[in-house]
Amino acid sequence: MTSASHTLLLDAEALYGSLLDGVRRLVAANPDQDTAVVGIWSGGAWLAERLARDLGLKTPHGVISSALHRDDFSSRGMALGKDATHLPFEVDGRHILLIDDVLYTGRTTRAVINELFDFGRPASVTLAVLVDRGGRQLPIEPAFSAARIALPADERVSLGRNEAGRFQFHFERV
Repeated sequence: MTSASHTLLLDAEALYGSLLDGVRRLVAANPDQDTAVVGIWSGGAWLAERLARDLGLKTPHGVISSALHRDDFSSRGMALGKDATHLPFEVDGRHILLIDDVLYTGRTTRAVINELFDFGRPASVTLAVLVDRGGRQLPIEPAFSAARIALPADERVSLGRNEAGRFQFHFERV
């Protein structure tokens, strides 16, 4: 399957609609909880921003970076700056809905959970993702994923936004 055929199969905007419905159900399942949506930089942050707006949540969304807790930063480098963590609420005792664009090995999720605990101890952390591509190296499973796909290990999928702010997927060989 070529990258072009992947693009035809995965409509990021349609999947966002499914993610919105799934997150709405997750939030509605516990209406007494003040849930904070936190997006993993960068695609997850874009999703969290739009989810918080579309859901009309009373708590502003946060953004979290994996940079300080990655187990591979010696090979990737450490880039801080615009992708730094920003959590405009108290983490202690709060229910956190962690949002990511693509879940693969689980290593980024592990890193951001470590980062989250640097800010306090949440009451719970729930993960929702746009795309789960399998291949887990850690025991991490989303409570909701809009799509599950299988890709070769040497292919990468990431979320992007066009000039109009609409979501789209990018595929590349690594």
